Amino acid sequence: MLTVFVDTDCDVTPEIANQYGFKLISMPYIIGDKVYYPYKDENTFDFVSFYESLKNGVMPKTTALNSNEYIEYFEPEFSKGNDILYIHFSSALSGTFNAMNLAVNELKEKYPERKFYAIDTLAITILGLNIIRDIGKKYLEGKGAEELVEYAETIKQKYAVYFFATDLDFFKRSGRVSNFQAVMGNLIGLKPIIYINEQGIMTSISKARGMAQVVAKILGYIEELGDDIKNTHIIIGHTGAIDCVELVKKRLVERYGEGLDIEELYVNPVAGAHCGPNCLGVSFHST
Repeated sequence: MLTVFVDTDCDVTPEIANQYGFKLISMPYIIGDKVYYPYKDENTFDFVSFYESLKNGVMPKTTALNSNEYIEYFEPEFSKGNDILYIHFSSALSGTFNAMNLAVNELKEKYPERKFYAIDTLAITILGLNIIRDIGKKYLEGKGAEELVEYAETIKQKYAVYFFATDLDFFKRSGRVSNFQAVMGNLIGLKPIIYINEQGIMTSISKARGMAQVVAKILGYIEELGDDIKNTHIIIGHTGAIDCVELVKKRLVERYGEGLDIEELYVNPVAGAHCGPNCLGVSFHST
C-alpha cells in the first residue's frame, strides 16, 4: 500500500487532502512565544482573523519541523507496512527537509523493507496546490509511486504563479525573495511582482504602482504564458485582498469568457507570514 502526504505550505486544507485520500502535514508558525500548527487540532482555520491581525501589526515568524515531528507523521505508515510518497513545497525555500531526510534515514534503518518517495514541487502556496491537484488526479486513477514521480517531472514546469506584495516589511524581514532590493528600489508605493522560478525560488520580476497597474501586469503574464486558459484550472490566492480577487476574476472573465475553472482561497499562514496582508497571486497552466 502507498500513503501520500502533502503539506499545508501548498495551501492544502483537510478538505482538499480528503478529496484525494492524502494525509496532511502541518507546517508551523510562531506568534509571540506560541507555536501554531494549522489544522493539527481542528479542520478549520480562521484566516480572516489571522490576516486582520497582520494588518494590525502582528508579524508572525516561521519555524521548521524537526526530525522527531517527521517521524511522528511517517512511522505509523511504515509500521503498518505502507510505503510513503510525500509531495512537498519547494526544498529551496526551507531547511526543514534536512530534518525530513534525517527522519527518513532513521526510519529506513528500522523498516528496511519500506520505500520512501518524494516529489519536490519546486513551488509553494497556490502553485504547489495546482501541481498537487494534477498529481492527485493520477493517484485517483490508480497510478503507483514510481509513475506519480515520473509524471510529476513532466508537469512541474507546466504551471506558473505571479503575485504581488503590499506591505514590504514582511518580505524584507523574511529574506525569501531574490533580487528584492534591486527591483523594489526606494520608491514609496511600488508593489513588486514576484514569481517562482525553475529552481523553486521566489524572484522579483517587475514592479507596479497602484492596484490597477498590478492587476494589469499579472494579467499580462497570464496572456503571455498561459496555456489553454479557458479549459484549465486557475487558482487565485490572497491574504485578505478580497476586493482585488473580485477585480482579477472580472478581468479574467472579460478576457477569456464565462465558465472559467477558477478556485479562490486564502493563502496558508506560513506563506502569509512572509508576504504579509493584502497580497494576491494567480496560478495557471503555462507553456
